Amino acid sequence: MAKKRKLPLAYKPVGFVLGWASGALAGVAFRKAWKAIRHEDDAPDALDRDRGWGEILLAAAVQGAIFAAVRSAADRTGAKAIERSTGVWPSQDKGGRD
Repeated sequence: MAKKRKLPLAYKPVGFVLGWASGALAGVAFRKAWKAIRHEDDAPDALDRDRGWGEILLAAAVQGAIFAAVRSAADRTGAKAIERSTGVWPSQDKGGRD
């Protein structure tokens, strides 16, 4: 029983590394997706004066979707790996993301 309580804490460093790596991967994926969508190297930023609302919101939506999908895939892969190696799922709660 003590093993089950301590495992989520042990998973924290693994989750941190997976989060960092998935963020970097998602950034690369977003830049490639934006280039494919708009044929531009740089996506608009909310403070770009020369960009319209539609373009800025499209970029934000695409970026958010890619980041969420990549982070979820990394989190799930890490959790499954922990479960396979220890027999215990790394999170006891059924709640959503932090």
